[in-house]
Amino acid sequence: MIRKIVKINEEKCNGCGACANACHEGAIGMIDGKAMLLRDDYCDGLGDCLPACPTGAISFEEREAAAYDEEAVKAHMAAHHHGHACPGSASKVFMRDYYSDKKAEDIQSRLAQWPCQIKLAPIQAPYFDGAELLIAADCTAFAYGDFHRKFMEGKICLIGCPKLDSCDYSEKLSEIICRNNIRKVNVVRMEVPCCGGIEMAVRKAAGNIPVEVKIISTDGRIIM
Repeated sequence: MIRKIVKINEEKCNGCGACANACHEGAIGMIDGKAMLLRDDYCDGLGDCLPACPTGAISFEEREAAAYDEEAVKAHMAAHHHGHACPGSASKVFMRDYYSDKKAEDIQSRLAQWPCQIKLAPIQAPYFDGAELLIAADCTAFAYGDFHRKFMEGKICLIGCPKLDSCDYSEKLSEIICRNNIRKVNVVRMEVPCCGGIEMAVRKAAGNIPVEVKIISTDGRIIM
């Protein structure tokens, strides 16, 4: 049938997730840092998502599409609320006061944005503009005890594991560096050989952007 249905401009989408949060039917999801229409029959065509988009990436079109299926939406939303879908890929920025009166044992997180997984991060976002990136192997924050204060403060942090993710991050990182005004890229990796993949991906993606690498030993020391 021909009906009105959501259309998402991927180039304009900044990955903020506002449209996904506004869609009561769960028709829009965040995939690889971009908003996507998950299924035609989830979209009711009423447009709750339209005013939520800050970049104007959401519009509607008349096209051949499956009819809105209320029962399918109910089943989808029930699964969503029982943990079968992840709402946590929506972009967030954290404003932190590191110098407020805190107890000595209250060590604040230095994470400045969300999401922080390379695979979930948007390729363009306001917090990337003029940023210094920290690309870290995910084990490093557990191995090195003072990771947040030593490496993360003042940086936009993205993490990953090239062995477990089984992918080359260089294409995604190239897009982020190309589309945003990145000043510098810092890499923190483990000493294990498989962790070299994250350093190689950064060097491949960085081009003329300065890259600084720190290596952490498995017993939690900075060895380079």
